[in-house]
Amino acid sequence: MRDLLLTFLLICVTAIWGSTFVVVQDAIEQYPVIPFLAIRFIVATITLASVSGRQVMTWWNSLIAGTGIGLVLALGYLFQTLGLRYTTPTKSGLITGLCIILVPLCDFMCFRLTPNKVNLGVLGISAVGMVLLTGFSPTGLGLGDTLTLACAICFGLHISLLSYYAKKHNVRVLALGQMAAAAVLFSILWLLRPTPLPNSQNVWLAILVTGTLASAVGFTIQSYVQQRLSSIRTAVILTTEPVFAAIFGYWLAGDRLSTIQLAGGCLIVGAMLASELLPSNES
Repeated sequence: MRDLLLTFLLICVTAIWGSTFVVVQDAIEQYPVIPFLAIRFIVATITLASVSGRQVMTWWNSLIAGTGIGLVLALGYLFQTLGLRYTTPTKSGLITGLCIILVPLCDFMCFRLTPNKVNLGVLGISAVGMVLLTGFSPTGLGLGDTLTLACAICFGLHISLLSYYAKKHNVRVLALGQMAAAAVLFSILWLLRPTPLPNSQNVWLAILVTGTLASAVGFTIQSYVQQRLSSIRTAVILTTEPVFAAIFGYWLAGDRLSTIQLAGGCLIVGAMLASELLPSNES
């Protein structure tokens, strides 16, 4: 029952993340990427700092660990947001989801963790579903797709690192460290090419939504869930993000999916259900 609740919480987060692809694309058409990301993560940092209180002083080692993880996360968001300038929200969401394939590799290379056959089988089904969703072809990659692939690599490493360190640290302070690291990095880049604050209400709305819900709340919940679930299981659940990206892309931006892409989405959902119903202990 507890695992089902954790899965539900993380699915809610992926729904929020999936909905933001369209919102962010609209925002960066009106405002530069770097200052947008800087303000977004400043908002996220302030939000988390306001509710963390004295926990920061007690769990300063969690803040340090979160800072390192946050730099990987920041690079992922940089590549993803730059890529959104050259590709569609739906395609961006789908390619980002390819990060799940890299999680077992990152687990093994960083921590010598090996998934069992059930985990690998479920992950393989998810990967096939992702390929069908993206219509993935290396020869057909554009600049936006290539940048988004770089984002997927960073996000795969982020999932692996977070699963390892969340079990050892305070999740709220760990999330604060991630947001603060991203805020500092993007603020430095912003200072190199100063840009005035946005004057568009739509841009500010996108900043507030992504800064509070998608970042502060979303990554705190992800850290909490990964404290209790394995990185592989988390990765399978996160494959629902591109499904939500496709749904919101269809609803808000008019993107369309083919029959094959819809079949890929069904495989992803099936893999997620299998991960909940089958035993999947990691060694």
